[in-house]
Amino acid sequence: MLKIFTLLINVFLIVIIFLRIPQENIGLASFATKSDLLGSPSSAQRSLNILTAIGILIYIGIAIQQNVTSI
Repeated sequence: MLKIFTLLINVFLIVIIFLRIPQENIGLASFATKSDLLGSPSSAQRSLNILTAIGILIYIGIAIQQNVTSI
C-alpha cells in the first residue's frame, strides 16, 4: 500500500514540476494563460510552490519510513 502511495506522490511531483512553466516558453505560457487553467499567474505560482513543497515533504517522509522498516 505504501509503495502505491509512493508511486502516486512521484507522479504528482512530476506533473507539478511540468506545470511550473518557465516564462520564456511562449507556447506553454500562452496556453496556460488563455485556458485559465491555473488562474492568475501569481496565484498559480504560489499554489504550485505550496503543492510542490507539500509533495516533497510527503515524499521525504515516505522515504524515511520505508528505510526504517527495511532495516
